[in-house]
Amino acid sequence: MVNRRGTFMSLGKSWRTIAAQVKALWRARQANVAMIFALTLVPIMVAAGSGVDLSRALIVRARLAEALDAAGLAVGASNGLTTAQIQTLAQNYFNANYTADPSFGTPAAVTITQGTNAITLSTNVTMPTTLMNVVGIKTLNVGYTSQVVWGQTKLWVSLVLDNTGSMTQTDSTGTSKISALKTATTQLLATLQSAAATPGDVMVSIIPFSKDVNVGTTYVNASWIDWTDWLAAPANSTPGVLIGPGSSCPYGSNTSPYGYNCQSTPTNGSSSTSTIPSSGTYKGYICPGVDNGNYNSGRLGRYYNGCYTSTNAYTETTTCTTPKNSNNTTCVGPVQTNGAYNGSTSQSCSGTNPKVCITKVPGYTHAWTTNATSTWGGCVMDRAQDYDISTTAPTSTGTDFPAENAQSCVPTVMMGTLSDNWTSLNSEVTSMTAGGSTNQPIGLAWGWQAQTNNAPLTSGTLPDDTSQYIILLSDGLNTQDRWYGDGSNQSTSVDNRMSSLCTAAKAAGIVIYTIYVDLNGTQGNSDVLQNCATDSSKYFDLKSSGAIITTLNSIAQEITQLRVAQ
Repeated sequence: MVNRRGTFMSLGKSWRTIAAQVKALWRARQANVAMIFALTLVPIMVAAGSGVDLSRALIVRARLAEALDAAGLAVGASNGLTTAQIQTLAQNYFNANYTADPSFGTPAAVTITQGTNAITLSTNVTMPTTLMNVVGIKTLNVGYTSQVVWGQTKLWVSLVLDNTGSMTQTDSTGTSKISALKTATTQLLATLQSAAATPGDVMVSIIPFSKDVNVGTTYVNASWIDWTDWLAAPANSTPGVLIGPGSSCPYGSNTSPYGYNCQSTPTNGSSSTSTIPSSGTYKGYICPGVDNGNYNSGRLGRYYNGCYTSTNAYTETTTCTTPKNSNNTTCVGPVQTNGAYNGSTSQSCSGTNPKVCITKVPGYTHAWTTNATSTWGGCVMDRAQDYDISTTAPTSTGTDFPAENAQSCVPTVMMGTLSDNWTSLNSEVTSMTAGGSTNQPIGLAWGWQAQTNNAPLTSGTLPDDTSQYIILLSDGLNTQDRWYGDGSNQSTSVDNRMSSLCTAAKAAGIVIYTIYVDLNGTQGNSDVLQNCATDSSKYFDLKSSGAIITTLNSIAQEITQLRVAQ
């Protein structure tokens, strides 16, 4: 604005100077002066008028350029539109961004030419002149052409997206982070689809994460799932011999060494109970509930996938009263046997010399019985260190991916294998649901895993001239992984695992973008995300939900090299 105002001021001074000279010539009395004045007046007026009107034309051209460039980027980022829809979209964006005053003329309709990797838009304005109108030049035709091109046609992109509980938070506009993320990701997918000259040029995986990732229950029989931890009973949890149907729960969430109560059925997340069932299908089942992590490191929020059963086993003790004389020794004791007694403690005595008494005490044996693996929800936790920071193919227990059922099991099954099925990818975005604590490393690990030719996500050999990207978006600090964290506060140990993972992925040639959504700046900068990005230009610290949309659009244009041709 300053420069434009300055230009108009300069033109104003020039016009006043010309006017003064003309006035001086008019007053001159010499014979030749009037003739000279008559001959020079017209070119002087034309020159002055040209300066003013050409300045106005430059303003119009600049406004045309801004509006056409915006329309071109909008069309370039869209896909699956008919010719009529493309025309409408371009015209709407142009109209919204064209800001010249109506007195400068009305632009013609935008015309569009589509190429393989380019879109060309053009329009023009018939601008009315001001001073040039004196000499019969009533209009100037001002035109502009904008071309949007894609420079990169082969991409592998992993979208690693935070689906934790805090993503339900809203900003000052009332927009939730998860809602903005869905909108932004849908637009990003549209840009990526448009950048593919042929099918397969752009391949995408989507990894929703919380503490875990969900690979899906279709892999329940996969050789790379490790069930060791999933099937194990809690340590030091075998109930005592007197615990059985109707007994009080032998555990306690604030009782060492437990950290969990009993639940009424073997089903994960069933209601807690203080009494062991004394009837029904689960009579005598003693089922540990969710662990609060108070006494078992790394077990916070995790379920135990089984119950102890209670089998009747009583003790029978036979005793004799003291004989009246030393010759009466027919009764000896104590003698203990096992049977199938289920009842209260009782004693029965018979005989007189000596009297024989039998005491029966109820009791139970307990066996750990695991739930069927069909009750698995599909979530896996971090692999054993240091396989958690690599893409080494799983070959045995220890290198496999451990199954777990936990409160932070993200519900949306990831699309881990690279795909260009845009309908399925968009459906994946729509299905995302927020819940659970934050473990950025596990999402990042699977985003990298998706771009390898190793099991479990065999994406094939990287084609020539293909760039690899991971876009990691999270709204929180790392609070919990398989080993560390309380699910609420930042864990330096989880951050350290992530730092090692980021270094390894970047060394393998992956370009990493990181986006930190910190509404109103309440949590401060995320150093681990900033350091994880390939460079400082690829880290974004956002303060509003709406910024998610503009940021992902910007990244989409950058990685596809969707740009206005110079």
